[in-house]
Parts: sequence; C-alpha cells; structure tokens
Amino acid sequence: MSGCEREEQTRPSVTRPDRKEEALLRFGFSVKRGSVHTSRTMMLRELTRLFASVPEKAAHESYMSSIIADNCLGKRSGVTRKLSAKSLSGLYILNLDKVLFRAFRFFWRRDAQAHPLISLLCTYARDAILRQSAEYILTVPVGTAAHKAEMEQFIEEKYPDRFSDGMLHSLVRNIRSTWTQSGHLEGHLTKIRSQAAATPGAVAYALLLGYLAGARGEFLFATEYARLLDCSVARSIELAEEASRRGWIVFKRVGTVIEALFPNLLTEQEMEWIREPN
Repeated sequence: MSGCEREEQTRPSVTRPDRKEEALLRFGFSVKRGSVHTSRTMMLRELTRLFASVPEKAAHESYMSSIIADNCLGKRSGVTRKLSAKSLSGLYILNLDKVLFRAFRFFWRRDAQAHPLISLLCTYARDAILRQSAEYILTVPVGTAAHKAEMEQFIEEKYPDRFSDGMLHSLVRNIRSTWTQSGHLEGHLTKIRSQAAATPGAVAYALLLGYLAGARGEFLFATEYARLLDCSVARSIELAEEASRRGWIVFKRVGTVIEALFPNLLTEQEMEWIREPN
C-alpha cells in the first residue's frame, strides 16, 4: 500500500463544521445555493494565469483590472472578461480580507504541487453543488469508472426539478472537469476515479478550513475538507508535520493528542472571531 493510498477504515467518520454559518461567512466560506459550475469549472488554468499576473499581496481591484482591463486571460471580448472575473471571484473571492483566499495564496506560492488540491478545497468551501457532488465522487473506488449518467441522477435526486436537462448536462460536465483538474478523476470521455496527490500545503490548508469550521485536535482529520485529501489519516499527519517543519503551520502531536495552530495565517481579529462561542 502506497504512502498516500486511501485507508478509509483508519479515518474517523466525517464530521460537518459546527460553527454557525454566519460566522463562516466572515472567513470567506459561502452558503449560497447557487453554483459557478452551471457555466464554468474551477478554472485552474485561468487562475494560474491570473496569479502569474497579479502579486500575492494585491488588492481585489488589481485582480479585476488584470482580468478586465489588461485581459491577462486572453479572452476575446469584454463580456467574457467580465464573466470570467465574476466566476473567479465567486470561486476564490480574490480578496485578502478573507482568510480563505489569503491562506490560499500563501500555500499557492509555497507549494506548487498543491495547486490542484488547494484550488478544489477553496472552491469546495464556496460552491454548494460541488460540495454535494463530493458525496458521489469520493465513494467511487479508485480505478472504477465514474459515469456521467450516474452523477446526473445523483444531482437530480439532490435537487429535484431544479435544472432542465440541458442545464443538468452542462452542470455535471463542469463538475466532472473540476474533479479531473483536482486529480480525483482522469480520462476524457470515460472518467476513471483516480487518487489525488496530497502535499504538505494541501494538508495544511485542509486543516485550516477544518479549524475555521470548529474542528480541533484529532477531529481536524475527520472533516469533510480532510476527506478531500484522498489519503489516510497517518499520511495526512506526516504531511502536516512536514508543513510544520517548513514553518507554515504549528503542528504538535503527543501520542493521540494533536494540536494545530495557524499563527502565520490568522489575524488577531480572526482569532477573536474563532474564540467567540457559537
């Protein structure tokens, strides 16, 4: 068994965030019913071009200007530039005031191999239908086909009569593309469940999201965000320890007692919000 091979039997049951939704909004999470995936994927290629054009510490306006005025994405018309800006903002916020995005850019610069997974994690925290689709994707065994018709049926059952046939086809096509970009699927027409490549940066970001949602200690490895890492708890802990050695997070483990802290990522105001009772 490889170091990052999935070992679901060793991972505790997945826990949902216990922090109130309005508190999560402060950090950049979204609870809106809509989905960018009705028209776009998680746009990893466009995001890569955008980040190559805009400095890490840039303001939100700089991202918008780079996309719309400077056309850093190479779009053919002003309309498509504005739509791309709206979609990327919907997926990633593009605003350093929100720790969800600020930490995303922190790990983006420091761990290039983490780009697919941290992009999925950020998008997952902001897109309700993508979150719902994980319930299907993550139960497909590695090496097994993830059929488009099965996912369409799954989405239709979760959102009965919400989408026309054409909209449902487009939505599922885009969702499957996102899971392919993240490394959970591979192939073109026939999508096969593959194992995503967890890295120190991806694990650290997943732990941060779980921490913001209210998880602590060993339960950080039982959140829905940790499950997206696609590897065992033991391997996730190894990668968290590596992230700590690199100075990205503080991770301590004594026996079964685990503590994770994020002094490089959270402001004092955000820590005050975290300390507030639910």
